[in-house]
Amino acid sequence: MFQINRICCIGAGYVGGPTCSVIAHMCPEIHVTVVDVNESRINAWNSNTLPIYEPGLKEVVESCRGKNLFFSTDIDSAIRDADLVFISVLSNPEFLAEGTAVRDLKEPDRVLIGGDETAEGQRAIRALCDVYEHWVPKARIITTNTWSSELSKLAANAFLAQRISSINSISALCESTGADVEEVALAIGMDQRIGSKFLKASVGFGGSCFQKDVLNLVYLCEALNLPEVASYWQQVIDMNEYQRRRFACRIIDCLFNTVTGKKIALLGFSFKKDTGDTRESSSIYISKYLMDEGAKLHIYDPKVLKEQIILDLSQPHISEDPHRVSELVTVSVDPYQACQGAHALVVCTEWDMFKELDYEMIYDHMLKPAFLFDGRRLLDQLHPRLQNIGFQIETIGKKLTTSRIPYTPTAGVPRISINPEPPTKKTKV
Repeated sequence: MFQINRICCIGAGYVGGPTCSVIAHMCPEIHVTVVDVNESRINAWNSNTLPIYEPGLKEVVESCRGKNLFFSTDIDSAIRDADLVFISVLSNPEFLAEGTAVRDLKEPDRVLIGGDETAEGQRAIRALCDVYEHWVPKARIITTNTWSSELSKLAANAFLAQRISSINSISALCESTGADVEEVALAIGMDQRIGSKFLKASVGFGGSCFQKDVLNLVYLCEALNLPEVASYWQQVIDMNEYQRRRFACRIIDCLFNTVTGKKIALLGFSFKKDTGDTRESSSIYISKYLMDEGAKLHIYDPKVLKEQIILDLSQPHISEDPHRVSELVTVSVDPYQACQGAHALVVCTEWDMFKELDYEMIYDHMLKPAFLFDGRRLLDQLHPRLQNIGFQIETIGKKLTTSRIPYTPTAGVPRISINPEPPTKKTKV
C-alpha cells in the first residue's frame, strides 16, 4: 500500500496553515511543507508572530516547526518532493470554525475525503485515510465520491447559515411582539429534533465561508436550472443583509434620527470572538451604514490591526472615498478610549473582555443620554445593572427600554433603508 511520507500544502492562510500544522503535530514521522507565493505571510509563519490568531495554534506550530513542519515560498520543490499535495489531489473539505480551529482539527466530528471512483482514486483516498487515522477514529472518517464531498461542504455551511438567518428573522418578530428571542431559542432548542446550536440571534453571520458557500450553492442551482432552489438559499443571504441594515437603522432611530457628526464607539471588528479574521464581518457593514450617515466611528478590537480595519472600510463596495474613511474612522487602542465622549456604544463582536469592562466609568465619560446597543446579546446578565447606571439599552430580539427619551423627528431621514429598492444583485462566485 502506498504510504505518505511528505505532504505539500499550497496556501498558508486560515485553512492551510492550521490544518497542516496539526497534521505535522499529530504525525511526527511525516514531513509537512506549507507553501505560498506571499513571502511576508511565510515570514510571519516562521516568526514569533503568526499571521493569524487561533487559540492553541502558536503552541502547535512551535512544537514542530523546523522539525517536520516547514513554511516556504519554494512551491516547485515542495510539489516535486511531495507524496500528497493539498488540495489538488483529493477533495478533503475542512469543517473548521474560526476560534476553535485547533480543537476542531484535533477532535473532529468527522473527516470527509472524496475522490474518483477509480483504482487510482481509491488508493489515494486510502493513503489520506491512513494519515488521519493517526489520531482520528476510523468511524469518524467518511469516504465519498468527489461530488458528494464538495456538495457536503457547501450544504453544511448553508444549513448553519440558514439557522442563523432563521433565528434572526424571529428576533425581528420578538422585538415587535414583546417576546424574548433568547427564551424562544431556548424553548425550540430543547426539541431534540432541532437542537440548540446556531440559534444565537445577532447582527448577522460573517466569516469567509458562510456567504461564499451559500452563494456558490445559489450559483450552482441557477447553472443547473433549479431557480426555485436557488431562490430558497438566496433568502438566507438576504435575511442576513436585512438584519445588519435593521440594526443600523435602529441605532440611527434611537439617536434622534440622525448620527451625522456624532461619535459612536464600536466594540469588536472581527466577525466573531477568538479570531482576528474580519472577512465579511457584520461590523464592516454596520460601519458602512453609519458612515453613510456621517457618523464618527471609534473602533476597538483586541485582535484586529488598525491597518486591517482601515483596509476593510476602504473597499470600493464599502466606501467610494477612502479619504472620507480617514475623516470618519478612528481606531482606538482600548475600549475606554473608544467610548470617551461617545453618544453611543455598539457591541459588534462577542469578545469576553467586553463583559468585564467598567461600565460605570464608561457611562461617566459618555455624552448623555448614553446609548448602549448590544448586537450580540453579550451583556444580557448586565442589562439591569447597566440600566440602573443610566444607559439607554437596545438589544437584539427583545424590548428593554420601556420608555425612550422623546424627540421630534426632523425633516431629514436616514439615507439607508431596511428594505432597499431595488434589491442588490448578488455576486456570483
